[in-house]
Amino acid sequence: MGLSTAIGLATSAGLNAYIPLLAYGLLARYTDIVSLPEGWMWLTNPILLVVVGLLLAIELVADKIPAVDSVNDIIQTLIRPTSGGIMFASVFGDQTVSSTEMLSDPQTWILLVVGFVVALVMHLMKSTTRPVINAGTVGIGAPVVSTAENVAAASLTGAALLAPLLVFILLIPVVLGFFWFLSKFRRPKAA
Repeated sequence: MGLSTAIGLATSAGLNAYIPLLAYGLLARYTDIVSLPEGWMWLTNPILLVVVGLLLAIELVADKIPAVDSVNDIIQTLIRPTSGGIMFASVFGDQTVSSTEMLSDPQTWILLVVGFVVALVMHLMKSTTRPVINAGTVGIGAPVVSTAENVAAASLTGAALLAPLLVFILLIPVVLGFFWFLSKFRRPKAA
């Protein structure tokens, strides 16, 4: 795992905090695909995985309801970037650092901040385009766009974990899609 994995997971977390956390934790717990350093093994805790799964279920419903999705985006403004920071830093986690030393390691904090910023940028793209889309479609677009965002988050997560080089290829339509939606619904109507 490397930079493309870290960017893919952090970007995915900017769209949906719980999809990459759950996939990463489950794969680390039950397969050899993800191998976490000791300091990050808490991501495989069964209680955490159940809580993240429940939060994902709530997010999947709340994000499809106009107005509720905007409130959800406000709530998620800290959660999504934090999830992205955790994902990004855990990819580069040092195998020799114990969990108590991890928090005093400057490299860990730098990685957390980088992942936080990557996820925050994606979250801000999502949260600023959604009200425009809701207004432009009288709310009908919310479930469609939410589903597309979840598919993008799941695809980025899958690519990041299974085929990291695909991450950059998948990011192109995700970013272009946001700008397309934004331009489509911000364009003034002809009189």
